[in-house]
Amino acid sequence: MSEPRNNLQGALLGLLAMAIYAAHDAVVKSLGGGFSAIQIIFFAALLSFPITSVIMLQDKRETSLRPVYPGWLLFRSICVVVTGLSAFYAFTHLPLAQVYPILFAAPLLVTVLSIPLLGETVRLRRWIAVIVGLIGVVVVVRPGQTDLTLGHLAAIAASVCSALASVIVRKIGGQERSIVLLLYPIIGNFVAMGVMLPFVYQPMSLGELGLMGVVGAFGLLASFIIILAYREGEAVIVAPMQYSQIIWAIFYGYIFFNEGVDGPTLAGAAIVIASGMYIVFREGKGTSANQPVLRTRWRGETPTVPRSSLIQRLLTQGVSGEDGIGSSRE
Repeated sequence: MSEPRNNLQGALLGLLAMAIYAAHDAVVKSLGGGFSAIQIIFFAALLSFPITSVIMLQDKRETSLRPVYPGWLLFRSICVVVTGLSAFYAFTHLPLAQVYPILFAAPLLVTVLSIPLLGETVRLRRWIAVIVGLIGVVVVVRPGQTDLTLGHLAAIAASVCSALASVIVRKIGGQERSIVLLLYPIIGNFVAMGVMLPFVYQPMSLGELGLMGVVGAFGLLASFIIILAYREGEAVIVAPMQYSQIIWAIFYGYIFFNEGVDGPTLAGAAIVIASGMYIVFREGKGTSANQPVLRTRWRGETPTVPRSSLIQRLLTQGVSGEDGIGSSRE
């Protein structure tokens, strides 16, 4: 028998996690004025690696780290690396309140990608929600009315790649070990960022290095809180808390970066959020076989923000001796 859920506590923990994620992004933006996204990602991930290593050591089975699906795993690793690089670049070069609505399109893309990759059936109502949500992204970007910058393209790339990475986990997660799914993107990040780092490196003060450590710490802390949130509350209640990041984006942008927010950005964000929440609630009612959005525990996976469901599987494996949720594709 499943334990009773405390939805209020789950929702509050979800809100707390999203506030920390938004603070993570604000620190990235503050560092972006003096450093390349490549350098920020490399050192933030490097400084968070000791804790990540402790998590991965929960899997004590003496088996090979060779992936079952090397092609899919390579593709997923590339997607995670591109997501981090693109998202960090977007946060650095665009107002925070403009980046989030574009990133919020990722659950909509998950819905579309789940059709060919998971065999998901998407009916008319969810298709309408996806189309309306993507219209909301267009409202935010406003092509033809404002300059479409590399920052906008980076945010779009982050949204697409994070959706791909998520659906791939849902596809192969039941067969691949959690440690493999976590480890290979980390290795890919250090290789890719390490190769590019000499071309963009700028000397850092101790305080700036410390802030890069804060980025890594915030990412891990929020991921742990998200795990607690989903343990306490139902997914259909906790998942919509992700959209509270737009409130923090407006607050941090105004207080720390003197950023305003205009009507079209707010209108586009409202459209994307409404369509995303509709899809979440539709999946929560059992209209989806795989629940690709609801089980994403949404926050785009980056080298500084590991996927919380994989961390939970490793921690569960450390207690039970089994790889988390077994045959589930999460």
